[in-house]
Amino acid sequence: MSQSSAQEVPAEIDNIAEGVDNEIVTSNQRVFAGIVGLVVTALCILYTVFHVGAMNGLHDRLTDLLGLRSIDLTEPWRYRLVHVAGGLALGFILFSARALHDDSTDAPYSMLEKVLLALGGGLILLAFGQAVLMLATGDRIVTGAPADKYLMTFGYPLIGGTVLALAASWIQPIRNRARLSWADTLLALAAIVVGVYIIGHADLLRTRAQVFPHTNDMWASIAGIILILELTRRLAGLALVIIVGVFLAYGFVGPWLPGILNHRGYAPARFFGFIYTDNGILGPTTAISSTYIILFITFAAFLQASRVGEYFINFAFAAAGGTRGGPAKVAVFGSALMGMINGTSAGNVVSTGSLTIPLMKKVGYRPQTAASVEAAASSGGQILPPIMGAGAFIMAEITGIAYRDIVIAAIIPAILYFTSVYFMVDKEALKKGMKGLPRDMLPRFDVLVRRVFLFIPILILIGALFMGYSVIRAGTLAMASAAVVSWFTPHKMLVREILYAFEIAARMSLQLVAVCAAAGIIVGVIALTGVGTRFSSMLLGLAGQSQILALVFAMLVAIILGMGMPTTAAYAVAAAVIAPGLIRMGIEPLTAHFFIFYYAVMSAITPPVALAAYAGAAIAQSDPMRTSVESFKIGLAAFIVPFIFFFNDGLLMQGAWGNIIHVFFTALLGIYLLASAVQGWLFGVINWPMRIFVGLAAIAMISGGLISDLIGLSVAALVFFLQKGVLTPKNIVKGAD
Repeated sequence: MSQSSAQEVPAEIDNIAEGVDNEIVTSNQRVFAGIVGLVVTALCILYTVFHVGAMNGLHDRLTDLLGLRSIDLTEPWRYRLVHVAGGLALGFILFSARALHDDSTDAPYSMLEKVLLALGGGLILLAFGQAVLMLATGDRIVTGAPADKYLMTFGYPLIGGTVLALAASWIQPIRNRARLSWADTLLALAAIVVGVYIIGHADLLRTRAQVFPHTNDMWASIAGIILILELTRRLAGLALVIIVGVFLAYGFVGPWLPGILNHRGYAPARFFGFIYTDNGILGPTTAISSTYIILFITFAAFLQASRVGEYFINFAFAAAGGTRGGPAKVAVFGSALMGMINGTSAGNVVSTGSLTIPLMKKVGYRPQTAASVEAAASSGGQILPPIMGAGAFIMAEITGIAYRDIVIAAIIPAILYFTSVYFMVDKEALKKGMKGLPRDMLPRFDVLVRRVFLFIPILILIGALFMGYSVIRAGTLAMASAAVVSWFTPHKMLVREILYAFEIAARMSLQLVAVCAAAGIIVGVIALTGVGTRFSSMLLGLAGQSQILALVFAMLVAIILGMGMPTTAAYAVAAAVIAPGLIRMGIEPLTAHFFIFYYAVMSAITPPVALAAYAGAAIAQSDPMRTSVESFKIGLAAFIVPFIFFFNDGLLMQGAWGNIIHVFFTALLGIYLLASAVQGWLFGVINWPMRIFVGLAAIAMISGGLISDLIGLSVAALVFFLQKGVLTPKNIVKGAD
């Protein structure tokens, strides 16, 4: 090797994770340049700055200074409407209905497209003008107003224009990624029209939407629902859209359904007016996405812009990359940290897995094992405190339990899960005699230790939360500290980098805006029809007095809902349907919600629809179904632990400290035995009968009872003596003599 090439190696090795957390451009995402790019970037920045500023009281100070108090956009309803309408508008501008290509050229518009765009554009512009006029003049459609007031200039044009623009967006030929779509621009405008109308009528809708809805309210709500479902389809796939469609249909066919599904039926105006209130779309799911979720997505964007996320991965490689099966252990820790912050299992697999999966294959892991390890670790990031992929915030909002208490309760289960995954990969490496990566392929640990201060943003977040600061204040401090610590690195965050962080935060948040709004539709239907209460009653009836049977039903429902659905939506819907029944059976609210949340998260690695495992399989080029089965096996602890903390709430840090410590250490040993049983290696290779024996002992140890602990320890000792040759048929006979 020449001297010049030898000098190039350290530069490459110092940042093995370069670009690992960069924004992923999806097949239907537009990337603009020039004037259009600047305008879209400015809109993204404005969207994020509005949220961060409003959450920290900056909007109030600005409006006081300018004397603008006619419409308070920080009032909860209006704030959430700006959040949804702005997210929809940006989403339609940035994401196409169909796949795009960098090298494609724009085909000329067909006559059908021109007609659809002309008619749709004219109708939406008419509705937009009427909505702005009503807002500017204060002319509200009040109770008792003629049913057709503004119907011809607002209601019909809005819904008609939305449908025509949507049809135009579907039939257009493949367009260039850098070009703006007229059809999607009209859909963005329609989203703004819906927002402007409901913002202007917020005070009235609050008090009368359920009883005296106006026809225009119905058309605005229907247009908004169509837009939400279309953006959800573009960003999260069809699964959630189909489920929402089933619930919407249920709102009208319920009077003809039997048993618990029967309800009296609702007039369309009342039904849709109810859905677009804080009982549905503007309810808890949007409340969370417009505050905690977007705040911590912005925090993640600051870590990305300051390249602190890369440091986390580099640090993990320097610390564990050289150990046996090193890249797999890096995936466990690095993906856990990244998944905790960004809150998307499949997205995290794609970003960090693009680095870790090839390296795992290089040291000897089979492709499907490499993909399954990454999937299990990335999914587990959402149960890792303090952020938990926004799950902790949703749980706090739904249950009323303090966020801090939820984070504390999550500590031991998260430790057990990641310890289990670590043991799984370590025993796989031990069984197959794997080595780690050569030291010359890894970042230098001594160099990275000098930048250990880059962990300060995470420490500030945790410290601020436990000092009693609000979640919003703690997240804002952590965000600011991410910018400050970058000043001591080559990647300083100055004005340009901070604006870039705000821009990518808006892009990263769009999927969750759409998903949470779609989940809000389901929550609204459940609230209006009362099917959640009836389902809970049915659950009680089927389970009788058996809490275990009720938990099994709850597990199945949470997993089924989570198949193909983002965790946020799966948990919110499952909590609305299942949790009340579990609580009525005497299960503590914290335990019930944690139970549901765990299975909603782990649905991402549960066959047959395991989105995180499928994403890993695509990178590893392995069979998706086999990968999902193996990821389920590697994440097995997460499917057992929820039942254990039901039996012993010491795992959730409840009760006396003595019991908590005892349960924690015995559960750790149980997790070790569980990994040994799954991988077939305890103190050496163990056969299938012994693996089953050890697996049962592992479950006994995790439960934390005195007798079960003795059983687990006895089995471990027995296997040890058998494998060391102390207990053999000959020795046993001799001892008996």
